[in-house]
Amino acid sequence: MLTSIQAHIDVCNSAQQACGAWAPGDVVIGILLPCHHKVKSLHDRIRPEGFLCSDFDLESFMMSLAAIHEIEEINGANFLPGVRLGYLMCDTCSYASKALQSVGHMLAVNGSLRVKCDYTNFRPRVKIILGALYSEVSIAVARLLNIYMLPLLSSTSSSPELSNKLRYPSFMRNIPSDEHQTKAVAKIMHHYGWNWVGVVYGDDDYGRAAFQSFLSDAVANNVCLAYQEVMPHLDNSLSMQNIKQVVEQIRSSNAQVVLLILKAELVQVLFKEMIRTNTSRTWIASDAWSNSRSLAQMEGINQVGDILGFTFVSGKSESFDKYLKNLTANPGGYNHFIEEYKNLRFNCSSECFSDKPPSYCPSPNLLKVKADNACNITDPQEQNDDYLLKVLDTSKALPNRVAVWAVAHALQNLLKCSSLSCLGEINFPPWKLLEELKKVNFRHDDQNYSFDENGDFVSGYDLIVWKRDGHHRTFQRIGKYHVISADVQVDVKNFTWLSTANTTTPQSRCSERCTPGLVKKILNVSCCYNCIPCMEGTYSDAWDLHECKKCPNGTWSLRGWDRCKPRQESYLRWNDAHPISMMAAAAFGILLLLVIFTIFLVYKDSSPMKRAEVRLSCVMMTGLAVSFTSVICFMGKPSVHLCRARQLMYAMGFTLCVSCILVKAYRTFLAFLPFGQMTNRQLHRLYKPPVIVIIVTTLQGVICLLWLIFDSPDVDNTPPSPQSMKKIIQCHEGATYIGFGIMLSYIALLALVGFLLAFKSRKVPQEFSETGYIIFSMLMYLFVWVCFVPVYITNHEGGTPVQASAILVSSYGIIFCHFLPKCYEALFGSKFDTLDMILGRWRVISSPSPHSETETDIGIPGMNTPSQINSRFSISSASTILGSSGSLSGVLPADAELVIVPVSKEKTHACPPFTRLGTKVTMRRSISF
Repeated sequence: MLTSIQAHIDVCNSAQQACGAWAPGDVVIGILLPCHHKVKSLHDRIRPEGFLCSDFDLESFMMSLAAIHEIEEINGANFLPGVRLGYLMCDTCSYASKALQSVGHMLAVNGSLRVKCDYTNFRPRVKIILGALYSEVSIAVARLLNIYMLPLLSSTSSSPELSNKLRYPSFMRNIPSDEHQTKAVAKIMHHYGWNWVGVVYGDDDYGRAAFQSFLSDAVANNVCLAYQEVMPHLDNSLSMQNIKQVVEQIRSSNAQVVLLILKAELVQVLFKEMIRTNTSRTWIASDAWSNSRSLAQMEGINQVGDILGFTFVSGKSESFDKYLKNLTANPGGYNHFIEEYKNLRFNCSSECFSDKPPSYCPSPNLLKVKADNACNITDPQEQNDDYLLKVLDTSKALPNRVAVWAVAHALQNLLKCSSLSCLGEINFPPWKLLEELKKVNFRHDDQNYSFDENGDFVSGYDLIVWKRDGHHRTFQRIGKYHVISADVQVDVKNFTWLSTANTTTPQSRCSERCTPGLVKKILNVSCCYNCIPCMEGTYSDAWDLHECKKCPNGTWSLRGWDRCKPRQESYLRWNDAHPISMMAAAAFGILLLLVIFTIFLVYKDSSPMKRAEVRLSCVMMTGLAVSFTSVICFMGKPSVHLCRARQLMYAMGFTLCVSCILVKAYRTFLAFLPFGQMTNRQLHRLYKPPVIVIIVTTLQGVICLLWLIFDSPDVDNTPPSPQSMKKIIQCHEGATYIGFGIMLSYIALLALVGFLLAFKSRKVPQEFSETGYIIFSMLMYLFVWVCFVPVYITNHEGGTPVQASAILVSSYGIIFCHFLPKCYEALFGSKFDTLDMILGRWRVISSPSPHSETETDIGIPGMNTPSQINSRFSISSASTILGSSGSLSGVLPADAELVIVPVSKEKTHACPPFTRLGTKVTMRRSISF
């Protein structure tokens, strides 16, 4: 029979009978820990009967043994000379009312607890209580102990509420507050990028306080709650319905990380539902179950997903492990819980393995504790083995052992102990020990320990991960949380996650992270947002920023950039391909003009050069050279001087060139204009080439001067486009562009006039004029600049190279149309191209007139002699033709008849009268080439 399995105390005549373990001593330490998980039949409890506890708790049992073992170690080491420490251990059964009942037994003096108004001199036998396991129980006990100012030192109760010294002045703990644990949890969530999490907490003081502390820490670390659920106690059938609702909430949410602030038994029920529904998540464990061996060994634990948690600082003790292998009560003492454990482990109780076990049998989980050879053992209390070392993590008991040493150091100071004896009063009031305990500062196992102003240790936490070990889990330490610096230190980073099957961290986010260059646009909660790019002039250089940063002065950014850069200055640089090609074209044009000038000088006496008028051609070459030089001023970084120089050089140079072309066109036009009209005579008198060139060019100079005075070209200070990283450094041709337009229009007008004059004289033989060249070159110029205007207006940024290219094209057009043909004629022209041959060719293309005379009627003496072939010629137009009778036969059109006569060196303008019969008398005027 298992009569000893039930922890039912029927008679409470003494504290030893009410509690389960005790040992005598000069100073008695109370131990208030649950060796059982729960109290049975609470719903049926009506009368104030004793509590019946069930479900033996191996882990809490191990913690109580750690405290007992450490008390025996201190006694054995004679740490308090002449003073022996005793203990009185009571089982709380994880129930606050049961714990308060046990405290009443501990504080009873002579079997009773008298009510007083002043407890200053209250001297119970128990001077301090170690416990309780859960914060809910500790809060209830601490409120009671505030009356007596008897210290309550816990190694596991971590609720932040207990740090309030106004409400719990006698409570202390040798672990950090959950205020630090929730900070650590929020920090690790932030570290792994989990900002969308669910929280499930217990419906007790521990769960509610920890949850409220986590809320503020979550906000500080940009963590949002997808849901929050409360897990009820397992005390009725409605609890399972509520638990299933919590499970359904977890399964339906897209949050992949869940924080569980629960007791281990509630987590076990929850995980069973997760396994049943095949639901996997990443779980964050609170200290209440983060290193629970029972959960790590439960069936199907690998199906629930990854588990991380923070545990209190732990450490192994060889002497304690040896003690667990040889469990026995202290000499002179008693330990009912050791007896109960040995009965579970070594008593046969075969009837409990039947299909219908008796009611006194333990739960199926506890039956797993049973040894295989239990039915072969005659006396279970004499048996021992290493089972507790195999199924429990004994390093978790370090805080319990340290708590005993903290009490011992406080007693050492209070009792004024030396290496030989303790002189202080042994039966002291408990509040004196409380005062000494607050001031204690000691070193144990190479670690320093002390309490802060809230009565808490600041030792920090270990970060662990539940690692797969076959069908179960083991705990692997991967980091640490430092309380003082509030920083998570992750030492093992490349471990395998179960959810991803590799080292890739699982994700739990409401929205994807915003990369640098993007910022958050919050939707309904701070963790749910859209990522939008930063606008021009702003940037974001980190992940998940809320606002874009403004670019510093002198820098800029485009839409969606993660940094600002200085804008690149854009102008025609000397080392770029396009400027090099244009400079090469300008240089080649100048070189070509030098070659042409040389040819003109060498062949100045040839007929083509005489017809081209060498002096006017040289002036044209000078103007073109200035135009080519102006192209060089378009290169390099613009300045106000370059902006003015390049336009002035082009305007004056090209105007000079076009004015010479205009003179040539005007000369050809006048040569074939009817001479008899008064207006035509006046036009003849206006033909003064030097004066025309000077006046036309000077007028352009006046235009440029007025332009420079009233609307001068300058460097363009227009701000760059926000969508461009180029800072266009270029010239603008004045605020209104009026001067620039007048300058170009003036040159275009000159070109147009020259074109019209040449077009009027288009029927003149090319051998005697340049009308074809003038027409083509002026058409080319007009075409180029007509195309330039819309391109320049619509493409403001490319205006500089466009104008430079237009100057080059129009300048080369004049070279190719005016100078290269003359050079070709001078170098490769036929030397036998006599005047008769020219006239013969022209006669073929000329139209006969009924009133015109044929050229056979014209006598040209001496024209066949070689000496007269190279004589200067004049082109004359017959104005009035007289018959033999001297009557006026009519006025012919200006192009009806051409008479070509030799001109003497004296520049005679009238031919000698012809002596041949039938020769007409013709009045002539000539314009010398």
